[in-house]
Amino acid sequence: MRLLLIFLLLASSCFIQAQTVTGSWYGLAEPNAKGSNTNNYLTELIIKQKGNAVEGIFGYYFRSGYQSYYIHGRYNPKTRTLTIKNIPVAFYKNRDIDGIECPMDLEASLFVSKLQSKLTGAFISQEKYKYTCPQLNFNYTLDISEKNQDSLIRSNATSIKKYWKPRDEELVINTKDIPAAGHVVETIAAPAFKDSAVVVKDSVAMITDAAAVRTVVKDSVAMTPDAAVVKTPGADRKKELEKLVVDFEKRKTILKTEIEIESDSVRISFYDNGQIDGDSITVFINKMPVLTHQRLAEKALNMYIAVDSSNTSTEITMFAENLGIYPPNTALMVITDGAKRTEVFLSSSLKQNASVVLKRKTR
Repeated sequence: MRLLLIFLLLASSCFIQAQTVTGSWYGLAEPNAKGSNTNNYLTELIIKQKGNAVEGIFGYYFRSGYQSYYIHGRYNPKTRTLTIKNIPVAFYKNRDIDGIECPMDLEASLFVSKLQSKLTGAFISQEKYKYTCPQLNFNYTLDISEKNQDSLIRSNATSIKKYWKPRDEELVINTKDIPAAGHVVETIAAPAFKDSAVVVKDSVAMITDAAAVRTVVKDSVAMTPDAAVVKTPGADRKKELEKLVVDFEKRKTILKTEIEIESDSVRISFYDNGQIDGDSITVFINKMPVLTHQRLAEKALNMYIAVDSSNTSTEITMFAENLGIYPPNTALMVITDGAKRTEVFLSSSLKQNASVVLKRKTR
């Protein structure tokens, strides 16, 4: 009997230690405050566990927008507790997602049964913000589907489509409006912007740093900038873009992977997946620069791409503008295609570009 008890204890211990938080978790986060029941957060936590360390992406929908961050944390297998520090979350009284942010710490406990796995816990305000930012309670469920990495979006797609729109710092591109390689045309610029993007026909995007991108895209749902948009010759900018194309073509482009997509539009997110060391990139689509001088960080750099139905493939390439403190220039690229999510790790240098090709699924 004693040996049996010892065996059972050892088996139980091994079972607990074998449990992992790796996977896609989703659920509602609700403010622990009066009168806030309508300002819930639709959240997702996609993480991978390596030993006691975890890393991955935390994303959430709030009001009229989506935000995501690359995160690092710790998991204690003995107590089955997950801790992730310093996650910025929009203040629950904001009118939209771009207002005040509350720095919060995620603390959760893992519960595993034969029926389902859950992470139950809260986003807890840091000490100096505890009287301003209420705790956000959540109960996450593990998505066990192998094909679907974005259950939250899938299950709430109907409600999200009703109010979602691109945010001011997000870029919307229609690939059919991108000119042929080597033909950089005029630019659109507004006085408040430091940079502009290549303009294609009557549509395009105006680029600044990651915190101030505006988009003007014909026949799309993109927001119109508050500042007056004025067409200018943009000679200096045009020369800069032409030089970028020349430098791009001098480098060898390595195809990382081909990804089959089903939707007519996808979200592309870039993160610095390592230590934030000042990596800056330019993004090319079909060999043309569409997003320039962007510094990679934990916060996602988002692009929304409408795929031209007449083209079977779209090439997205990362061009390194520098190598940061720790070469090479590395990034995590996440492609969200409806309910399907794909992660690709990219590495580029001053001699080599990193490329991903999106291929439309034949029906």
